[in-house]
Amino acid sequence: MKYELKDDYIELFKLLKVLDLVDSGAQAKYLVAEGYVNRNGEPEFRKRAKIISGDIIEVADVKIEVI
Repeated sequence: MKYELKDDYIELFKLLKVLDLVDSGAQAKYLVAEGYVNRNGEPEFRKRAKIISGDIIEVADVKIEVI
């Protein structure tokens, strides 16, 4: 799946919510805090991490390419 940035970046938990991968912001924050989200192959624990163009986000079996 691809996500096209509208601005310079998007916060990680907002990206998960915008793509309907979670039902709420609280659920997105939980997934990140518990280590279920990878950014560029490494676990990302910062819910407000600035996701930029070129990043690859993985949640379970969903791979998101940010462009």
